[in-house]
Amino acid sequence: MGALSEFESKRLLADHGVVVSRDRLAGSADEAVAAASDIGGPVALKLCGPSLAHKSERGLVRLGLDGPDAVRLAAHDLLAASTEDDGEVALLVSEMVAGHRELIAGIVVTEQFGPALMLGLGGVLAEAIGQAVFRLLPASEADCEDMIDDLAIPALLGPLRGEPAVDRDALTAALSGLAVAGGGDGIKAIDVNPLVIRDGRPVAVDALVVVGGS
Repeated sequence: MGALSEFESKRLLADHGVVVSRDRLAGSADEAVAAASDIGGPVALKLCGPSLAHKSERGLVRLGLDGPDAVRLAAHDLLAASTEDDGEVALLVSEMVAGHRELIAGIVVTEQFGPALMLGLGGVLAEAIGQAVFRLLPASEADCEDMIDDLAIPALLGPLRGEPAVDRDALTAALSGLAVAGGGDGIKAIDVNPLVIRDGRPVAVDALVVVGGS
């Protein structure tokens, strides 16, 4: 049992129709600066590798970096923080995705029934309310639509703080993509956290795919 890197995880999800943040991999500080320039605007910078499932806990994430000097300094710091146990690593340069609403989604393994699709509230809402809904795999498009209804928080789905209502079709498509990806050979679990609602549409900002033998 192992994990894909964040970059590989998001590429797998993108192949299944899940919208992910714009990312670039860089092997050096100079490459990171070039990638940030290509993406444009403030960026996030993370140390990326298959063994780095808990980057935030180790301080391996830098947010809101604006300009080449800030990106270069953060890149040097992150590369210096890697250890032998981390194995092969790279720098992941990502666009900053802004939105007032965060969800979590993925594939989890239930003890009684096996793999299931999960959708829940993310960010501070997760701690305050702790709500999540589940459907066993294989999950149909109708199942995904029902999951959105089961969150039962109209204020979350409607217009909020100048942002449009959640695009239910887009969210259904993201959940359906996760369900299909989760049914693939060797996929043991998927964690998308956060799934940020930007301009009404969900964007996977961070993802972890756990893989293993059959």
